[in-house]
Amino acid sequence: MLALLHTSPVHVPVFDALRDETHPGLRLRHFVDEELLRRARREGPAAVTDAVGAVLGRAVAEGARAVLCTCSTLGGVAEEAGTAQLAVPVLRVDRPMAAAAVAAGPRVVLLAAVASTLAPTTALIEQEARRAGRTVTVRPVLVDAAWSRFEAGDNEGYVREVATVADRVTDADAIVLAQASMAPAQHLTTTPVPVLSSPRPGFEAAARAARHGPGRRLDTLT
Repeated sequence: MLALLHTSPVHVPVFDALRDETHPGLRLRHFVDEELLRRARREGPAAVTDAVGAVLGRAVAEGARAVLCTCSTLGGVAEEAGTAQLAVPVLRVDRPMAAAAVAAGPRVVLLAAVASTLAPTTALIEQEARRAGRTVTVRPVLVDAAWSRFEAGDNEGYVREVATVADRVTDADAIVLAQASMAPAQHLTTTPVPVLSSPRPGFEAAARAARHGPGRRLDTLT
C-alpha cells in the first residue's frame, strides 16, 4: 500500500487516476488535512512537524510500505520526520521534478501560488543541484492572483493564471510549477521553455518505493 498525505482533497482523484493509468492494482490510502497547510502558512512549516509525524505514523500503522507527501510546503518536514521516525520510505512529490529542472540547465524559474512554498522548493532545487554537482540560479515568482481562485474552487481560473505567468518567462532553462495543484497549467502554456510539474514523476517514484518496500535507498528511486 502507498499512503499519500495531502493538504487539499483536489489531489485525491489526480493520484487515483495516475495509479489507474500506470500502476493498476496498487492500493492507495489518502490522508487529507487542510489545516496542516493553513497552520504552516501562519507559523512556518516547522510548526507542524509533530502533526505531520503523527499522520506518517498512522499511515505505517495501517500498512503503508511508503508515504508520499504531495504538499510542497510540507515536503521537507515529511522527509525529515520520516527519516527520524519510520522504517519505510517517505518521499516528497516534488523531488523528481527538482532533479529534472537541474538537469535542464542552470536557469530555473520557480512559480508558486502560495508564498510558503517558495523557500522549501528553492532549497530543494539547490539541494538537487549540489547532489548532481551542478550550479543553478533559482528565480522564485509568486503568482499572487492565483491562490484566491483555488480557494474559491475556481480551478480553471487558477491554472489559467499560472499558465499566463509561465508564458511570460523566456530567459530560463526550465519553469518549475512548485505545487502539485498547478500541474494542469503545464498543458495550457505556449512558452518554448520546458514546464515541469510534480504529480506524475513524484507518484512514479513513490509507487516504486511502495513496490520495493523498506530497505531501498531513496536516491535509487528518484
